[in-house]
Amino acid sequence: MAEKIVEQQAPGQAGAGAKQENDGMTLSAFFDIMRKHVITIIITFLVVLGAVITMTAMSPVEYTTTSQLFATYNDSSDGTANSSEQNSGSSYIMSQIKSYPVLTTTQSVLQPVIEDLGLHTSVAQLKEQINVTNPTNTAFVNISVTDDDSAQAADIANAVAKSLSSVVENNLYASGSHSSVKLSIVQPAVSPNAPSSPKWKLNILIGIAGGLIIGVFAALLKDVLSKRIQDDDEIGEYINAPIIGRIPDEELLNNTKPVVISEPGSPVAEDFRRVRTNLSFMAPVEDTACRLIVVTSTGASEGKTTTSVNIAASLAENGAKVLLIDADLRHPSVANKLDIDGSAGLTHVLSGQASVKDVVQRYWKPNLHVMPAGPKPPNASALLNSPIMVELLNNAIERYDYVLIDTAPMVVANDAVIFVRRGGSLVMVCRRDQTLKRDLREISDELTTLDLPVNGVIFNCARESKKSLEHSNYYYYYSDRSKDHKKRRFSLK
Repeated sequence: MAEKIVEQQAPGQAGAGAKQENDGMTLSAFFDIMRKHVITIIITFLVVLGAVITMTAMSPVEYTTTSQLFATYNDSSDGTANSSEQNSGSSYIMSQIKSYPVLTTTQSVLQPVIEDLGLHTSVAQLKEQINVTNPTNTAFVNISVTDDDSAQAADIANAVAKSLSSVVENNLYASGSHSSVKLSIVQPAVSPNAPSSPKWKLNILIGIAGGLIIGVFAALLKDVLSKRIQDDDEIGEYINAPIIGRIPDEELLNNTKPVVISEPGSPVAEDFRRVRTNLSFMAPVEDTACRLIVVTSTGASEGKTTTSVNIAASLAENGAKVLLIDADLRHPSVANKLDIDGSAGLTHVLSGQASVKDVVQRYWKPNLHVMPAGPKPPNASALLNSPIMVELLNNAIERYDYVLIDTAPMVVANDAVIFVRRGGSLVMVCRRDQTLKRDLREISDELTTLDLPVNGVIFNCARESKKSLEHSNYYYYYSDRSKDHKKRRFSLK
């Protein structure tokens, strides 16, 4: 287990070291972000793909067909032109044919088409349906027409080709009855069998690629804008401390009894036993055999009291003499969590109204003692810094194997510092989707300034990995209440 503690320290230390040495994102960090926000990626991908499919389905169906013409030199010598004249004619055609794409969309060419086919459209509207090209260094003119009717698209393409040929041969160059350029339809347009738009395959491929890219950017943006800790791997970026326990979001933790009492065979009970083992490797108070464990959190509602009472029970289960002190005098909660009388407690001892033996209660086992906080005092900080508190701690350290102190959240007060300076080991409870990154960083900086280390972090409401689920199935198999408990366990998901 000592080796395990070393291994668990490495991620936090490595994370802090990496942060100092390299602020850039590594490939491993990138994939960690993708894993944390996989739901965001999937939802974004489906939304983008769905939008592309919807837009494609709503797009009008159109057909495109092409008529091809070829330009030749129409000499006036009845075929007796010499090679020099033919070369000159070819050069003339190549210079003129470049202007034919523009010529095709003029009123001189398109108006006859509208009249011949009886189209209910204007020249400008018909122009939008036509695309004319002249492939580089060729004498070809390609006239492509797009229409929602395949037969009409072919009719328009052929009619435009015929009209262009007529304009070129009879109106454009002719002086009298002869034109130097002749346009011949070498490939008439035919009615297309399949629509040219919308392009389903291309659009779906674009939707898939776009969905993945946008999904990745959404995940990165969400990670950058996220204000709360989402994964235990993030903790090492803000505080240099090992993860000594991962506690899942478990319904059993809402009970008024610790899980090692209510469900000793449950996986979450084993999680707290793992924390118990890790705590046993923390250094005891100097010149004593007692370990002073100070439990705190960054803010409220992160589960520090639930964690404290469960750790205390798991330590007592192993035979250790344990004292749990509720030192969160501003918001006492240990008594309520254990369903015991909290009317008298630490406040009365520190104010001189009662002795320790008057307020300490035995719970579950003879070796587990609990000191509630008592009523809220107006001067909590003064009481916790009083000589009576020092004497109380000294006596407790001499009598117990473990003294657990549940203190106020660090954003509320730094009461935990009082007990850590006495030789305590500081354990920070962080909760997924609750602990603020800003608060964690500020507390880490404050503790660094005070030269006080965080000895361990317990990550609350952790996501269950595949391995932990396999362990869960193992424990459920051997549990007498496996069916009922499993039903309760997964009903919250």
